[in-house]
Amino acid sequence: MNFMDGSLFPENQQKLVITCAPYGPEWEPSDFPEDIPVTMEDQIQKAVDCYNAGATVIHIHVRELDGKGSKRLSKFNELIAGIRARVPDMILQVGGSISFAPEADGDVAKWLSDDTRHMLAELTPKPDQVTIAINSNQMNVVEQMCAADVAGTSLGTAAGMAAYSEMTIPAGPAWVEEHIKRLSANGIQTHFQLANITQMETVERNMRRGACNVPLILTWVAIGGGFDAPNIYNLANFVRACPDGAVLTLETSMLNVLPINMMAIAMGLHVRCGIEDNIWTQDRSRKMGTVEQIEQLVRIAKECGRPVANAKEAREIYKIGTFYKNADETLAANGFAPNRKPGHKGATQHAGHAIAA
Repeated sequence: MNFMDGSLFPENQQKLVITCAPYGPEWEPSDFPEDIPVTMEDQIQKAVDCYNAGATVIHIHVRELDGKGSKRLSKFNELIAGIRARVPDMILQVGGSISFAPEADGDVAKWLSDDTRHMLAELTPKPDQVTIAINSNQMNVVEQMCAADVAGTSLGTAAGMAAYSEMTIPAGPAWVEEHIKRLSANGIQTHFQLANITQMETVERNMRRGACNVPLILTWVAIGGGFDAPNIYNLANFVRACPDGAVLTLETSMLNVLPINMMAIAMGLHVRCGIEDNIWTQDRSRKMGTVEQIEQLVRIAKECGRPVANAKEAREIYKIGTFYKNADETLAANGFAPNRKPGHKGATQHAGHAIAA
């Protein structure tokens, strides 16, 4: 991405897309009963409330009535249908990590099998997006948390810390290629959740060989524990690695969320908030629900002079419904340099232009 003169002027930036993550699958309902929806009606209403507050993308996980994360695709279908009926223009983004909640105390938090995750491409009604991880990786979500982050919650117990510190992401090359293929065939956009530049490079290589003909809509997930830490050096390097056609959202955890989102707003990038990422105010004087977090970002964006995208604008920015026919078209649309042509020597200079042999 380029930051020439005027890049920080709001009139030269896209309108702000706010993603909300209100379902918080790592928490138990008792951790924040005022804001964690459990019944299907409450889960649907939470999406409506987030939309009305200014979020146009919702990151979806589903709970059973006992409060545990659901592993039943029928429950996802039910929630998606319910949200579609109430807020039809909202971008529905299913979390591809179905379901990483531990079954019982002391169990490791696990993602479901490859075959089950492939079935996300068959959800009915279909979501707009499914998130995807690239390259199998450690996902120790509690590594960078401190005692105050988890005080009085299920994550603050020995069992909770053990379960989530040992979580890993299964995302090998064959599974990734097949998953993107199935999602695209069903008209569902792949949303890349990337931990670092090496995963970005894998996405680029897949695009170069024609295995990933989709827009580069991605989130930098800076949560530590196998992912980048949320500091300015990692952020700057990741942003510099993104091609000009990418649409980048920033994500982190706990008290890092607000400052990282403030940077995103100032830089012309996009934001994510919600109790899946953080449950505290910045002084930890109280817990802060997803709707209040959205309202806070809307206020900050207004102070920065950056308008918040409505649902129609968010769909255009996210290129919902767009797919590409081959590697050349994909590379050009996403702003990567074209593949090297036979006989070409030296560095490619201009994305989207043919290289003479």
